[in-house]
Amino acid sequence: MLIEIPTADGTAEALVARPSTGPGPFPGVILYMDAFGLRPRIQAMAQRIADWGYVVLAPNVFYREGTVAELAPEMDMTTPAGREAAGSAAFPRVGRLTTDKALPDIDAWVDGLGTLDGVAPGPIGVFGYCMGARLAVRTATAHPDVVAACGGFHGGGLATDAPDSPHLGLGNARARFVFGHADHDQSMDADAVARLDEALDTAGLESANEIYAGASHGYSMADTSAFHAEATERHFRELHDLLGRTLTRIFHRMAVGAPGLVFAVPAG
Repeated sequence: MLIEIPTADGTAEALVARPSTGPGPFPGVILYMDAFGLRPRIQAMAQRIADWGYVVLAPNVFYREGTVAELAPEMDMTTPAGREAAGSAAFPRVGRLTTDKALPDIDAWVDGLGTLDGVAPGPIGVFGYCMGARLAVRTATAHPDVVAACGGFHGGGLATDAPDSPHLGLGNARARFVFGHADHDQSMDADAVARLDEALDTAGLESANEIYAGASHGYSMADTSAFHAEATERHFRELHDLLGRTLTRIFHRMAVGAPGLVFAVPAG
């Protein structure tokens, strides 16, 4: 289901996926898409995660550039040539989504998630793919009192020399973090992974920061030539564990502390 969310720069579409088990309430999570935008693959991933017992919001972070339909890839990305052609259109949009634009948008996504029917009050989870991993980290560092879990998968540019590099804000975060990096990823090389690891340790955050051997950048996207089935399933397992170890436990405690509240506890 697509909804609209008001932002400082206009109205953005967002995909919402809900559990098939009932009305909830369920914990809320934000899924940040990759550079290729909201499309059937993202919808399928959102629904799989929703069926674990979460309400999933996936915003069109490129709303300034066009609608979901206007930005959807038109070529077959399962071939290297098709993926490269789609990237030539998509990647410039990534560069135009600067930090000064992303941060107010993040406020809108967090607020929008909280207004959805069936979202339980309390902490949320955030996770993202490719450039969406950067947005997930920025959400965790900008909203430390709200974000309890943060995941980033085949993310790029998470720990750079730039003054606004996402890793520099980790001292503000309180979430548990899980990262699954693509092997030999030019956008997140071994030095950058080590830099991110040091920042996580310095901030005293519970985290897992691992490289998936043999997986290339974009490994979770089954509609592209980068798809790696084993790495994709590993990421789903680790994301399931991340959300379960944070949001599920928190909501269990909330339900025990407030017997009048009835939460739909996520599976697993």
